[in-house]
Amino acid sequence: MSTNNLQSCKRKKFLHGHGRQSSSIDDLGLDILVYEILIRLPAKGVGRSKCVCKEWLSVLSTRHFAMMHCRHISTSCNQKFIAIDSRLCSVFPLSCEDSGPLLNSRILLPFEAPWNKVNILTSFEGLLCVCFRNTGKLVIWNPLTRAFKEVSSSNSRGLYKPKSDAIGLYVDKTDDYKLLHIKRRRGRMWVHVYSSMFDSWHKITFANKLRCWRGKPVWSNGTFCKGVLYFLVNCFIENKGVMLFGFDVESERFRLKTFPRFPHAYYDGNLVIVHKELHVFITHGLPNWTVDLWRMEGESWVKLWVFSLHTASYYFIMLYYTYFKYWQVSCRIK
Repeated sequence: MSTNNLQSCKRKKFLHGHGRQSSSIDDLGLDILVYEILIRLPAKGVGRSKCVCKEWLSVLSTRHFAMMHCRHISTSCNQKFIAIDSRLCSVFPLSCEDSGPLLNSRILLPFEAPWNKVNILTSFEGLLCVCFRNTGKLVIWNPLTRAFKEVSSSNSRGLYKPKSDAIGLYVDKTDDYKLLHIKRRRGRMWVHVYSSMFDSWHKITFANKLRCWRGKPVWSNGTFCKGVLYFLVNCFIENKGVMLFGFDVESERFRLKTFPRFPHAYYDGNLVIVHKELHVFITHGLPNWTVDLWRMEGESWVKLWVFSLHTASYYFIMLYYTYFKYWQVSCRIK
């Protein structure tokens, strides 16, 4: 195992759990067994494997294994979406290759908040960022382990306002899971980053220097890809169309990115990760909506396919968006 992986095993516990290092972790046979076989098991299978022996328990309990397992699951066909329709949430497997019924399991919300006030804002590697609409507090939640962490602080950092703020989850090169919070109040803007490793917030001081961020643009929540957290910003109120910003997680700086342009009066986009590459679904052409799928290649975009969108297929498209995310909220149309 590399030096970075060994250091990763020593890092403090945060939601995924941790364990001590095994003295024989560098054994080739064990490496192949763990990172080529056990990492492909479903979560319940990993849990059972921990009972085999102390060495397996130690290795399978490390933060590094948890991260690798989540990343493997998130890029396989074992996708899920979660619907909060009561204190018992419904978790559905979703596979485009399976035409059978969607069989769901149920998990209990672990926090003391009315279920109809719980909003799932974004997801990353099995973690959810949740907002309580009645208080504005933010929580990072792992539905698999039932563990959660309230990240809002006493000095009002981490208090979320719907339709104004934006959120993004990511991990840096030290394996520190972080939460970016873009806050807008009365025409001003602040950006704070929460570190799970140090359980603290710090401010990105240069954010207000970007003049085009002022006004009333609508921000999407962040989508993390290859060291950059991407945000779509809808500026149609100011006749600027849709803009794409990238937040480099190492330099902690924002940069305006290229984005496909359309001649239509209105269009919108939804970012997704497909095969570890950034893609965007773009809807355009009111009233006869059309949906395009584009892939980012370097600093440009390539159109992959186009199809017409009818009212009856809107719910299908929303499910198709969720297929490319590990956890996502189901928007039920009643």
